[in-house]
Amino acid sequence: MGAAVIRAIRNFNLENRAEREISKMKPSPAPRHPSTKSLLREQISGHPDVKGDIFRKDDKLLSLLRNVYVDSKDPVSSVQVKDTGTPQEPKESRLPKGHHFNINIENIPIGKISIVEALTLLNNHKLNPDTWTAQKIAEEYYLEQKDVNSLLRYFETFEVKIFPLDDKKAIQSK
Repeated sequence: MGAAVIRAIRNFNLENRAEREISKMKPSPAPRHPSTKSLLREQISGHPDVKGDIFRKDDKLLSLLRNVYVDSKDPVSSVQVKDTGTPQEPKESRLPKGHHFNINIENIPIGKISIVEALTLLNNHKLNPDTWTAQKIAEEYYLEQKDVNSLLRYFETFEVKIFPLDDKKAIQSK
């Protein structure tokens, strides 16, 4: 209900108010400083031809302006210039190891591993730490030794444990 009242007040006599604003006199230029008025009068009285030159159209300049043709194009980015100048060397990469569950990974840069590979190597190291040492993992996946040591030290895979139900009152799973 309040919106209807506000809309009615806002639209009241809208056409007449718009017409009044349009018919108002256009704003006049800002007044000049009093010190410049006297200087302008002196210049105009000393050179009466200047006032005529200010408002007169120069046909020669207008014809030259008509002959000007401006054609603009977007600048070529610096990345495109670099690509056309020198061909980029292909980076070394390797094929992914293991099963990637229908993920379209064609190649992996050397020194990096996919998430599936990271989980696999963490799980292998957890199950068989004697056979899957940091040195063997670094050689297998083409990684640096310090990166593998950090990975094995700071990351761990989740382990799901199912405890046997000792309590008869517990809800049985279906």
